[in-house]
Amino acid sequence: MDSRLRAAGTSLPQWDALRAISRRPSSSAHALAEMTFQTDQSFGALANRLVGRGLIERVAGPGRAIRHRLTAKGEATLRKGYQVIDEVFESSFAPLTGRQREELYSLISRVLTEGDPPQRVGL
Repeated sequence: MDSRLRAAGTSLPQWDALRAISRRPSSSAHALAEMTFQTDQSFGALANRLVGRGLIERVAGPGRAIRHRLTAKGEATLRKGYQVIDEVFESSFAPLTGRQREELYSLISRVLTEGDPPQRVGL
């Protein structure tokens, strides 16, 4: 997947950051770091690279907060990344029938939305 994203002009961590910013543009850098499973420092360095590439811009938020926004170039890169991700998922799940895919989606959705997260037992 990463090699295909690179051909589209991004990497998986960069695309994930663009996706997080797109979904929650008013989020703090700390919140974006959490959404992308990075430390604050790692996300800050990644955001600096994205700013340098013209994919995002930083804008003043409330108080001393800094907010991030996608530029037009960032939005285009995000769209290209979605195309790659869709193609990879399509080929990855090709062995499943449509009904099996729906069932898998339903089961995963249920795990993600119901109750407490599962505990690791005896692994």
